Amino acid sequence: MHDSILLFGATGDLAQRYLFPSLLHLLRDRLLPENFRVVAIGRTQHDDDGFRAWLRERIDEGDGYSGALDDLLSRIRYHALNLNDTEAMAAALAPYADRPAVSYLSTPPNLFEPACRGLKAAGLLEPPSRLVLEKPIGHDLASAREINATLRAALDESRIFRIDHYLGKAPVQNLLPLRFGNTLLEAVWDNRCIESVDIVVAETAGVDGREGYYADYGALRDMVQNHMLQLLALVAMEPPAALDADSIRDEKRKVLRALRPMTAADAASDSIRGRYGPGVVEGRAAQGFKADSAVETFVGLRAWIDNWRWAGVPFRLATGKRLPSRTTEVLINFKPVTHWLFDRPNARGATPNRLRMRLQPEETIELGLMGSLAAPEWGATELMPMSLDMAMLPPKRRIAYERLMIDALKGDQTLFVRDDEVEAAWRWIDSISAAWQQAGTPVHEYPAGSWGPNGAEAFLPRTVGAPSGRRG
Repeated sequence: MHDSILLFGATGDLAQRYLFPSLLHLLRDRLLPENFRVVAIGRTQHDDDGFRAWLRERIDEGDGYSGALDDLLSRIRYHALNLNDTEAMAAALAPYADRPAVSYLSTPPNLFEPACRGLKAAGLLEPPSRLVLEKPIGHDLASAREINATLRAALDESRIFRIDHYLGKAPVQNLLPLRFGNTLLEAVWDNRCIESVDIVVAETAGVDGREGYYADYGALRDMVQNHMLQLLALVAMEPPAALDADSIRDEKRKVLRALRPMTAADAASDSIRGRYGPGVVEGRAAQGFKADSAVETFVGLRAWIDNWRWAGVPFRLATGKRLPSRTTEVLINFKPVTHWLFDRPNARGATPNRLRMRLQPEETIELGLMGSLAAPEWGATELMPMSLDMAMLPPKRRIAYERLMIDALKGDQTLFVRDDEVEAAWRWIDSISAAWQQAGTPVHEYPAGSWGPNGAEAFLPRTVGAPSGRRG
């Protein structure tokens, strides 16, 4: 395990909310090397003591952290650097090339290239040092290819770690054991038994503080291109030959390459766009999102995977800001029973089996079945939906970034995204952007606190956000 991390973007929101707290938790639990050090790089002018004082005010020490925060702060050195100044970067950071390091770029993608030049000049990208990058990896396929070419010129792919923090979530990691560790599920995991798949990421938060970024990216590029397509790939992938990083990522890439490109003729039926306006979310008034560009904060898509396993099965993807509840779930909808024997309900009223995997806010796995509670004296058997709750009450989960930081320090790429995955995902996203432009697909306004614009229900499962099975 490497014992040195260079954290770029150290004064940014991500570093304050997740990266430094993750390091604090790992250090408290003695999961980091004894001589572990942090080199923090930001734009704000601080000396070491000034940055430590600034960071102390922004980290909740919490119960059980006695002394851990002091320990973390004592290990931090801070540099205010302009990443476009290669010579200044090399001079300031070269002393830290005395041992292998992980450089973590929590920066906008336009700074990836100059940061790589500075790190290379400082000797911090030589083997076995590693590089971690936050999303987004580009804005489209062309820019993603440029970034990947820049990275490959600086170091080989085996030492590049592209983060998608959804892959660090424990329930996402459970998708593979759930599928491939259970004969019951793997035997019916194809188009013979599955009618459709829903993947929903709903957020109550808006784009506050990220207006400039969102005006350029929108929900399609911000959420679908990475988080949602990674979930789709894990649900749809073939069994890997082994559980090593390349075997798993090979199978995910095959799924992404099999996604049918969207055309202008399909845009109206297979997609919908929306932008939230004023409304009420969780009892509080919310302002609408205004942007000069035609950018969406809600997107619904119907994706088709053109391979033997999934031919004809629609994958419905829906994500949005300022929705009524915060939830992330995957819903597998099975086909109805081929021959229905019962009078109550009749075949049209029967509820097909569903497997629901909720990732947040709570982690649950539910299998929806039909059963009867009728006593023997009843004259007929009446079926009703029943839920087999397979949720476990695990010990307190580590946040995703803790797991991913440990893996980057160890050199395990299993939960990171490879260059060809990124490019395959962008290829499909670009087809949607082109289809929208050619078809003139509008962005419909929806009230904050609703489930999206009119027509969004075609892309949302009836169970989303409501345990009772009804949308709010």
